[in-house]
Amino acid sequence: MREDISIRTGYGDCRSFIFTPDGSGPWPAIILFMDGGGIRPILFAMAERLAGYGYVVLLPDMFYRAGVYLPFDVPHLFATGTVRDVIGPYSATIDNALAAEDTAFFLQYLDTREDVAGPNIGTVGYCGGGAWSLTAAGRYPSRVVASASFHGTNLATESPMSPHWLAPYMKGEIYVAGAAEDKGYPPEMAARLEQALSAAGIDHRCEIYEGTRHAWTMPDVPAYDPIAAERHWHELSLLMKRKLS
Repeated sequence: MREDISIRTGYGDCRSFIFTPDGSGPWPAIILFMDGGGIRPILFAMAERLAGYGYVVLLPDMFYRAGVYLPFDVPHLFATGTVRDVIGPYSATIDNALAAEDTAFFLQYLDTREDVAGPNIGTVGYCGGGAWSLTAAGRYPSRVVASASFHGTNLATESPMSPHWLAPYMKGEIYVAGAAEDKGYPPEMAARLEQALSAAGIDHRCEIYEGTRHAWTMPDVPAYDPIAAERHWHELSLLMKRKLS
């Protein structure tokens, strides 16, 4: 089931979507942080599948500061080479620090729902959302017990907002899967993230999915890899089952 809701944040109303399994619950909650393609049917399908594993899934529109927009025609944008031109202004309205502030309000909302079981939650993010997922793990360690990033970008940079700086504060289990070809997550960045998580003693696993390109989980982009995408679902479901069941 899907509910269209609005969550009041410090910056306005964030349109969001709740997906729940069949039954009466309660169930553990997961926040799904979108990729750079914005809210669209593909993300609804992914949230619905995740909810089907037995979770309340919150999918917030992280571009809400830019105002209301129609779903982007992602295949067309890739075909015409206009992805950055069209989506860039929306992406510019959000960063890791703002996402962390928003997450406080998302947690408050989840706490009001009777169908959410307990305070422990999981997070998962794609593309830029991968950094938001890991940032949530570092900023809200008493709540986030499992955090995943798939083809996440800028996970370990010199920016003070880089999520790898938060490794000493994390308490949950971390899973990171990068693409073999990804300018936003080169080998040296992967090594830096691995080092930060290891030094902090975090229960984690960082992998590179060989033969993949950035955004391999998304069926509406040219890089989509159905085999690697299924592997991602397998790893994600096991992680959440270990920490939230």
